[in-house]
Amino acid sequence: MEFTVFLAILLVVAVIALFSAFTFVPQGYNYTVERFGRYTRTLSPGMNTIIPIMDRIGRKMNMMETVLDVPQQEVITRDNAMVSCDAVVFIQIVDAVSAAYEVNNLHHAITNLALTNIRTVVGSMDLDEVLSNRDDINARLLTVIDAATNPWGVKVTRIEIADLSPPADITEAMARQMKAERLKRAEILTAEGDKQSAILKAEGQKQSQILEAEGRREAAFRDAEAREREAEAEAKATAFVSEAIAKGDVNAINYFLGQAYVDAFAKLAESPQQKTVIIPAEFSSLVGAIEGVRNLTEAASVAQRTRRPATPGENS
Repeated sequence: MEFTVFLAILLVVAVIALFSAFTFVPQGYNYTVERFGRYTRTLSPGMNTIIPIMDRIGRKMNMMETVLDVPQQEVITRDNAMVSCDAVVFIQIVDAVSAAYEVNNLHHAITNLALTNIRTVVGSMDLDEVLSNRDDINARLLTVIDAATNPWGVKVTRIEIADLSPPADITEAMARQMKAERLKRAEILTAEGDKQSAILKAEGQKQSQILEAEGRREAAFRDAEAREREAEAEAKATAFVSEAIAKGDVNAINYFLGQAYVDAFAKLAESPQQKTVIIPAEFSSLVGAIEGVRNLTEAASVAQRTRRPATPGENS
């Protein structure tokens, strides 16, 4: 009876030992194996075997990329401005053994390392540089923290400053400065618009004056041409009359007198202050002058026909 119980206990222990000899590691994890408390090997994802009682699973390391939140902290910049900042760190374990046995509480160590380096990097910059060079801050933090965590078997893939918040009074001052800058740019744009408008208006006036001057020049040229033709006609008439006077024709003299008489009478009638036109008693002499002009014109026509050469049809 006692032997039967012993065999049953031995069978149960054997079954338990058999099942404990097989270990299943999920994807994305590595397990360390310790024999009597000392690290011996690393188990990769899948089914693995260990020696029961002698070996046991030590650390279960997550080999996937992990995000750590860096808590918010107050940092003093180089120009003595207080800035609140926090960050996120993306890490990935590349060596499970180093991550398990080179540092205690890996996540806590990386978080504190990030806190101290944020204070160092941000504290070495002015407030304007901190607010405008976030990418530079991220790059500097990544370089420093990645180098520091390399002995721990960890690769820092990214670090991002999540929030940079200056104090309320500095934020208000920055808002006023931004508003003043925008007002300045608006005034500059308005002045530029007025300038362009004035230039275009001046160009328009210039073109208008040029066209007006060209019009006056053309009108003056045409007036001069008309006066020239009138003078030529007057000269021809004077020459013709002079020739008639030389031949003893009194009507030529009457032509000039009659023309002067008519011009004077016309000006008298066109006067804006003249309401009554008085015809002089010598008006009959005006009629005689006109008659003399008619006789002179007829004489000129007869002389012109006499001087014109006969055409072939007339000779026949």
